[in-house]
Amino acid sequence: MQIEKTTKIGELLDTNPEKAELLLSVGMHCLGCPASREETLEEACMVHGIDVEDLLKELNK
Repeated sequence: MQIEKTTKIGELLDTNPEKAELLLSVGMHCLGCPASREETLEEACMVHGIDVEDLLKELNK
């Protein structure tokens, strides 16, 4: 699965649970929050002050 800006956090974690460690390491500590499951990766990055393009490169390695 190619991870994109529009990928929802819930979908990302359902299909790639191993990516949770990377998300936690960059400051996304609310992965268990029900609301976060419906946020896109881009929305979550905006909230947490993370560069979405840099994160996408890491997630898609």
